[in-house]
Amino acid sequence: MGKGGMSSQGGVLEAHVEQENMAAWLVGVNTLKIQPFKLPTVGPNDVRVKIKAVGICGSDVHYLKTMKCADFVVQEPMVIGHECAGIVDEVGSMVKNLVPGDRVALEPGISCWRCEQCKGGRYNLCPDMKFFATPPVHGSLANQIVHPADLCFKLPENVSLEEGAMCEPLSVGVHACRRANIGPETNVLVIGAGPIGLVSVLSARAFGAARIVIVDVDDERLSLAKSLGADDAVKVSTNPQDLEDEVSKINKAMKGGVDVSFDCVGFNKTMSTALSATRPGGKVCLVGMGHGVMTVPLTPAAAREVDVVGIFRYKNTWPLCLEFLRTGKIDVKPLITHRFGFSQKEIEEAFETSARGGNAIKVMFNL
Repeated sequence: MGKGGMSSQGGVLEAHVEQENMAAWLVGVNTLKIQPFKLPTVGPNDVRVKIKAVGICGSDVHYLKTMKCADFVVQEPMVIGHECAGIVDEVGSMVKNLVPGDRVALEPGISCWRCEQCKGGRYNLCPDMKFFATPPVHGSLANQIVHPADLCFKLPENVSLEEGAMCEPLSVGVHACRRANIGPETNVLVIGAGPIGLVSVLSARAFGAARIVIVDVDDERLSLAKSLGADDAVKVSTNPQDLEDEVSKINKAMKGGVDVSFDCVGFNKTMSTALSATRPGGKVCLVGMGHGVMTVPLTPAAAREVDVVGIFRYKNTWPLCLEFLRTGKIDVKPLITHRFGFSQKEIEEAFETSARGGNAIKVMFNL
């Protein structure tokens, strides 16, 4: 948890609210335990939130399976979860924009607001970011958490708590569309029909993309992507030797040049496909981070002046996500395929379901 909550095992808790606060702790490889989670005092600019909906992210599964994700290593027990929404239960003395009872979606990263990146507006690149469930910071799969009020966004009346929790993955797609300048004249290729690929389709459609083509290895995921707004779909293989033929199929499906490619996987082949399929003068946005090091045909792409941009999480996306959800320009409900309660048995089953993949897209806890 961003405000520095800690385990309360082995001691008698003083406050009644703390006695009741339980969280899902990652305590070892493939081992989650529901245990007490002691909260810090609510500061003047903080709120205490009763968490009601939490989605499972691929990074959560990665931590569970390996105790690490990229350069972040879990070295001591950590509360898992970062896609969340809940109901405000207590507000700090200086909080003016929220009152108890407000339903809110939580942005999970607390930046320092002092470094050059923060002061320049790119707070997602803050080197001192404290992000839910990114070691050593605790996450939000808990009955209650304490969080800065300015990172809690009030939900419109017609937006559910589950949809509020979906603002976190949706923010990745929204940030990618901003980085790639998606608009009504943009033909968009989305590579990968996992959760992030699907929210990229939803976001590109909401940003007004002229035509969207999605590629994946799975027929069911491609069918879902088309139901969410993709204009056409191309099934591909994992074999690099098929790349040239697949690029031809992509261009045929696009019925014109690919202006922007979103690689939502981040493998050698997917990035090679993006670079090869994008028109001269177009743009490739690397969203997925599957491989830390890739060997890709960068020189031919550079000769065609194809720009390559990356994204890291998101910034200032929650208000727009909530507006898209309020107006119906984006519907994230079809992405929520499985729901679980908050018990020891159910958290284990939920993470097993998410890790298996298959027809599971977004697995959601209802607390």
